[in-house]
Amino acid sequence: MNTASAKEPKDEKKFLPRIIISTVVLIGLIFLVKEVWFAIHHEETDNAQVEMRLVPILSRVSGYVDKIYADDYSLVKKGQLLMVVDSSELVLQLQEMQADYSQSLSDIDNAKASLVNAEASLSSSKGNLEVIRVRLEKSIADLKRDKSLFEGNAITQKQLDDTQSTFDVTTMQLKTSQIDVKVSATRLTVLSSLVKKAQAQADIKNSHIDQQRLKLSYCRIYATADGKLGKRNVDEGQFIQAGAPLFTIVNTQSQWVVANFKESQLKNLEVGKIVHLKIDGYPKLDIQGKISSLSDATGAKFSLLPPDNATGNFVKVTQRVPVRIEILDEVNYKDVLRAGMSVVVSVPL
Repeated sequence: MNTASAKEPKDEKKFLPRIIISTVVLIGLIFLVKEVWFAIHHEETDNAQVEMRLVPILSRVSGYVDKIYADDYSLVKKGQLLMVVDSSELVLQLQEMQADYSQSLSDIDNAKASLVNAEASLSSSKGNLEVIRVRLEKSIADLKRDKSLFEGNAITQKQLDDTQSTFDVTTMQLKTSQIDVKVSATRLTVLSSLVKKAQAQADIKNSHIDQQRLKLSYCRIYATADGKLGKRNVDEGQFIQAGAPLFTIVNTQSQWVVANFKESQLKNLEVGKIVHLKIDGYPKLDIQGKISSLSDATGAKFSLLPPDNATGNFVKVTQRVPVRIEILDEVNYKDVLRAGMSVVVSVPL
């Protein structure tokens, strides 16, 4: 009896490792078959990430930051006031421009008054010219009559000389009056051009005023989209340049995934196909997506220095093509998805 009892534990110790090894091998085979089966029936890549619109908030004017109304990673609404730039200098410049514009309006009034005087002077010169023409016609008739009378000894030589003198003076007055009319007409043209020039200068200055008011409006910087701010790059009292980036708004209204598949995997991808998304940060979430578009160029072609296979030594590298994936029911995942999160994308064949 004791001998049989001693053999049973020895047999159990002998077969226990075999059982464990067999179980491990079986589990490994099941896992391997599962992975091979999945690989045969799916295209998969872990070169993918969540994308959102990043909206930069820039300054259109230079100046010192007066007040900031938003902090890092805070929620903002479109049209919300984010920051105010000190506008004291711009206000003084606007007042100077307005005073200059008022002076331009006075210049226009002066030019118009001078134009009215020139028109009156031209009318007066034309009137004098007509009067002298009438006098000249009378002096011509008088001279003709007195010559006939002198030939008949009806008048003296002095009377004829006086009539001739009146004719000569009237002729010179006519020439002078004609010159006065031409000068008045030329002056009228010049003054008319000066009025137009003064009006144009006033319009330019008024345009500068509008531009200055526009700059003043740029001193109040608003959010251009709904979303969440990133890290702010400015503090109160800091001097900023026009065009400097101040904030970045992550637009949470639109989310999608960009997956970079190998070029050898594209034959099994088509627009509208349903895919499965696994977020590294939330591995238990089973998110579905749909392929919305495929890029017409590889990712390398969008790089700063795209490769040129015609130069240097050529080494063939498998290229990747960006694929845009729309997240189905994305409203349910807005609170967990973040731009830049790593994603594993699998596409059933």
